[in-house]
Amino acid sequence: MIVTVTLNAALDLTYRVPSLTPHTTHRVTEVSERAGGKGVNVARVLAALGHTVTVTGFAGGATGRTLREHLTRTPGLVDALRPVEGATRRTLAVVDARTGDTTQLNEPGPSVSSAEWSGFLAAYEELVGGSGVTAVALCGSLPPGVPVGAYALLVRAARAARVPVLLDTSGEPLRRGVAARPDLVKPNAEELAELTGAHEPSRATRDARRRGAHAVVASLGADGLLAVTPEGTWRATPPAAVRGNPTGAGDSAVAGLLSGLVEGLHWPDRLARAVALSAATVAAPAAGEFDRSVYDDVLPKVTVSGKAPAA
Repeated sequence: MIVTVTLNAALDLTYRVPSLTPHTTHRVTEVSERAGGKGVNVARVLAALGHTVTVTGFAGGATGRTLREHLTRTPGLVDALRPVEGATRRTLAVVDARTGDTTQLNEPGPSVSSAEWSGFLAAYEELVGGSGVTAVALCGSLPPGVPVGAYALLVRAARAARVPVLLDTSGEPLRRGVAARPDLVKPNAEELAELTGAHEPSRATRDARRRGAHAVVASLGADGLLAVTPEGTWRATPPAAVRGNPTGAGDSAVAGLLSGLVEGLHWPDRLARAVALSAATVAAPAAGEFDRSVYDDVLPKVTVSGKAPAA
């Protein structure tokens, strides 16, 4: 069983409009609604790949109830979200059908009390310390009230339980979380530059690993992934850019990396799966889904270059 943590879960709304023009009224041609937040998106893709996933984090209010209803309708997902008094946030993605561009509006999330955070931390330690947990993914932003070092605490708890842990966040939570020595971090280029101060991906990725992460996989958008690990350094690139909605593509890459880890795949195969899933998510209508036909088409065409260190 894989555990995904989404401390700032969301109800994702996607609007599709013929053309997005500022200062005008728009007629929405298509609306979709689903449970979201980075860890929830990761969990949905993992479940589609055949894994059983426990989803934890916070949920509250009418929005939180709707989010949990969506989770119960997804085979392979187990709802272990903790209740909070505040209301779960909403995110709104507006997709311009003419250009394919997406405009994202994200609410901040509920204010979490110290008692609610302490209750979650105790439940999380019990969950990852139990039998059958094969990996943990810590994903996304922190809601108001949660301490900035929250992910560092959760990384240490997973390591104490000898469970591999992946961290995907940004800013100060990422800096503190990396120092707790997670097994893998997956920043994008902007997050990596903010963490290290370096804008050249190879240098920045190596620097991020020196800060404490066992392995670092940098997401470079349409240019694929760059991985620096104890087993070697690799670059994985898709055969061509895929047009569509990029929201959730990074989350699908996390699912590919995490599923490859628990299945014991070698790094090149993990990276190829992650790139193909990312491309297939861009082609799908909403975050947390992927187009299976695009995935099957792209996977054998992903180029993975690099090598393991000499024995």
